Amino acid sequence: MTSVATESLRDQLWNRRYDENIAPITELCDTLAEARPEQQVAYVDPVHDVDETRIISLFSNVGEIDSSGFVTAGDEQAATRLLGIHWQLGLKPSYVMPWNVHPWFTPGAPNGRLTAPQIEQGLRPLVKFLTLVPRASALVAHGTEAHRLADQLLKAQGPMLYKRGFGIYKVRSLSGRSFAGSPERQEQWLLESAKAYAESMTRNGIPVKGR
Repeated sequence: MTSVATESLRDQLWNRRYDENIAPITELCDTLAEARPEQQVAYVDPVHDVDETRIISLFSNVGEIDSSGFVTAGDEQAATRLLGIHWQLGLKPSYVMPWNVHPWFTPGAPNGRLTAPQIEQGLRPLVKFLTLVPRASALVAHGTEAHRLADQLLKAQGPMLYKRGFGIYKVRSLSGRSFAGSPERQEQWLLESAKAYAESMTRNGIPVKGR
């Protein structure tokens, strides 16, 4: 019964991807996919909201597209870690929205470490994405590739970001080898990520649980 319920929930979310609260992002994903018909683009889960979004989670998206068809933090452990951070801080899904550095995935060929051209190709989609979430004023970049794209964004769109009072925070990827380390080091990385999200929340006037 659990597997049936899970599949049913996935189907419900998939069928809601053109709901008003997420439709502009879905349409952007469709446009990106149409530009490269041989590749796939992950959608953004409709639990997120273009009008309410204050914080962007930018993922380095190494690996294959998730079976759900939606943007994720990485593997299952990464998703669990990120959800734990958000729960700890009291960060609601409607206030944060995920995006991938390089939106495209080639079926049957998992993304390895992204090349410089692939990261650069992600800049224009990211800029367009930001125009669709006008209330966002913080970006948390997870992983090396996300850090590099964040630097490119700052260089190319500095005046726009300044006008929006935009803050960029660089933290470690929560997925795979990037998060391999001793329990003590992993705990430190989680604390750094939690601090970045807490500061992003404060920047946007979102109450942080327990403060």
